[in-house]
Amino acid sequence: MKTYSENAAEISAVLSDYFKGVFNGDVELLRSIFHPQTLVSGDINGQPYFKSLDQYLDGVGNRKSPQSLNETFRMEILSIEIINSIAVAKVHLPMFEFNYYDLLSLSKINGKWIIVNKLLTNVTQ
Repeated sequence: MKTYSENAAEISAVLSDYFKGVFNGDVELLRSIFHPQTLVSGDINGQPYFKSLDQYLDGVGNRKSPQSLNETFRMEILSIEIINSIAVAKVHLPMFEFNYYDLLSLSKINGKWIIVNKLLTNVTQ
């Protein structure tokens, strides 16, 4: 069994790909780190948000990316909790004049960490 540090490094690499995919609008990169049955839910400015992975990726693919709008990359990992083959990461994604916080659930499946659930919200400043 891998150590906490080894697992945290692998999860950090997945989160780095997540940030790159969101920032650059790279749907294929995002698809490679999400489980196909991932649910994306939460709220944006108090409005419920609930999508399948395909619906979420369709939105990412059909919008201008933060990178194409010359936004500054400010995404960061806030915390990672790991218990055996499950983990939760709290991340911050300020972009598009939103202040997004995500809680990402990950599972280690066939030796690889993958995002299985995404909860999101926008925190107004």
